[in-house]
Amino acid sequence: MAGDVHIHPAIARGHVAVVTGGASGIGLAAVRFLAAQGMRVCVVDLGGDALEAAVAAAGAAGAADACGHACDVADAAALAALCDAVYARWGAVHVLMNNAGIQPGSDIFDTKGNWDRILGVNLMGVVRGAQVFAPRMIAGGAAGLILNTGSKQGITTPPGDPAYNIAKAGVKVFTEALQHDLRGREGCRVEARLFIPGFVFTGLTAQGRTEKPAGAWTPEQVVAFLFASVARGDFYILCPDNEVTRDLDAQRIRWAAGDIAENRPPLSRWHKDWADRFKASLTGSG
Repeated sequence: MAGDVHIHPAIARGHVAVVTGGASGIGLAAVRFLAAQGMRVCVVDLGGDALEAAVAAAGAAGAADACGHACDVADAAALAALCDAVYARWGAVHVLMNNAGIQPGSDIFDTKGNWDRILGVNLMGVVRGAQVFAPRMIAGGAAGLILNTGSKQGITTPPGDPAYNIAKAGVKVFTEALQHDLRGREGCRVEARLFIPGFVFTGLTAQGRTEKPAGAWTPEQVVAFLFASVARGDFYILCPDNEVTRDLDAQRIRWAAGDIAENRPPLSRWHKDWADRFKASLTGSG
């Protein structure tokens, strides 16, 4: 998909896109994709050489115009200033991708002291980003698209990184509530989608590796899937990868919901008395 291919009314030549976490990984791939549609793109990240390089990449990909804005999305005032700056420059926003995220690892009793930071970036950065931009996007009257980056960890909540899981679970709940609100507004042309990547090889997931694992997708693959799903009208953009199919994701999600519906122990998929039953359920033998 490139150029003038129809994806969504908000994605059009000369329209404006804002991408947080846009200097690397999935965000940078999205910046390049949107730039290739001839959009004007604001790349948002913490600043430095990577941000400057991402702006240059947007220009090279065909952006009608591109700029960079250093912003810590955990800072509500900084997000408000970002919004003001974009509207002062271009007068509109058509696509907002709340994508900035961190994953330093966490434990249940916060011995690393990073829960506030994880929740501030991964959850409140998305919430505040939408709260700052959406009212002005709605008031502008044009077609708009808000893409919030969630995670499968916010749905099946595997043990090991509770702060990240909680943040991404919150993104899911918030994005559902946001879309419900938007679709109920008379004349509103702005909508939200929940983007749920699979295993993607980025700086966030590399963990010291320099070569992409066979099971992972590239950022470009997952962004292509994202916008193909947008074109289909999907709200839940649940991405597979080279290890996990859509069917396997669906089985894992159904099992996680079944913990409540069937009154099983929490996280029964990883419980010593239930793990084998979960595995058997994948083959239809349980």
